[in-house]
Amino acid sequence: MKLTITGFSNSGKTTVFNALTGLNLATTTYPTVISPELEPQIGMVKVPDARIERLTTVYNPKKTTYATVEYVDYAGITSGDIAQNAKVFNLIKDADAVVHVVRAFEDESIVHPMYSIDPVRDVKSFEAELILGDLELVEKRLQKIEEQAKKGKKQDEVDRHLLIKCKKALEDGISLRNLEFNEDEKRLMLPYQFLSTMPEIIVLNIGENDINSEKVGNFHNAIEIYFKETGQGATPPVLPFCGKIEMEIVQLPADEAKAFLDDLGIDEPAMHKLCRISYDALGLLSFFTVGKDEVRAWTIKKGTNAQQAAGKIHSDIERGFIRAEVVGYDDFIASEEDMVRVKEKGLARLEGKTYPVRDGDIINFKFNV
Repeated sequence: MKLTITGFSNSGKTTVFNALTGLNLATTTYPTVISPELEPQIGMVKVPDARIERLTTVYNPKKTTYATVEYVDYAGITSGDIAQNAKVFNLIKDADAVVHVVRAFEDESIVHPMYSIDPVRDVKSFEAELILGDLELVEKRLQKIEEQAKKGKKQDEVDRHLLIKCKKALEDGISLRNLEFNEDEKRLMLPYQFLSTMPEIIVLNIGENDINSEKVGNFHNAIEIYFKETGQGATPPVLPFCGKIEMEIVQLPADEAKAFLDDLGIDEPAMHKLCRISYDALGLLSFFTVGKDEVRAWTIKKGTNAQQAAGKIHSDIERGFIRAEVVGYDDFIASEEDMVRVKEKGLARLEGKTYPVRDGDIINFKFNV
């Protein structure tokens, strides 16, 4: 899973990146100018999963492999700067989802009026920039189609009509996620990687004094009202996140971090919450393979069948798929963490290639190439 962290200048996106990855990139209070030398910063994080930890305790494998999230940090969005934003958008398009950091904290070093705290304004402006990015892409593509038509080259009319449909909505300030498309249109849209159709997670970057405060709830409610009243579709997940505190916590040993969280009345690190929210937003789940050599979590889309899931491990297993031996994680735990007891209780199942894999399934694939 790959997530790009973005937002406007001074939203604290690099602080959030540091908090999520445990890295310590420098943060600034001025906009970053994109130069050819500026490279995206990447951090890989294990997806916390108590089930993997429990299975590791049971099997004591040589190796434990968690699912991972790749976070990417780069220069932020600048209102109206089409050239700079285009470079950011190209990075966003390669991600599975956007983590949009919205400023909701006070900072005396940020004095310009345009940087006053107004989460709804920033969410609205961000949506507008995505729409403008899509509109520019559509207009360029339609212009190219027109030029090729003048040269006598036959054009795909279905594609052209789709682009015209998108152009009209975008000119009216409507995100493409709010339009209805048939299956053929959805297929044609895939290569365009439209920004306003991408899954989005809003991180509300709050101050230390606002943890568990009513103000955060008010910001959240205001964002929900904006999406409902403007017809921008369902409200993306909104996660309150004190980047400054979370960045300190991630640098601490586990026992000290827990004590720190307890003192603040925080039930779990925001990093854990964001991983869980990301899985839900993207429709993902985890299944497990276990043994003395390795206990491993595998990430797949909900609705993935057993044969396709086998391909996640290796293409040979998918090609030579015979059956899947499946045990639910909860059934395994309830059977004294013993596969023999699982089978005695009739909780082990043999599933065919069309079986839709469930979250927490422990699977042993039988195959023959």
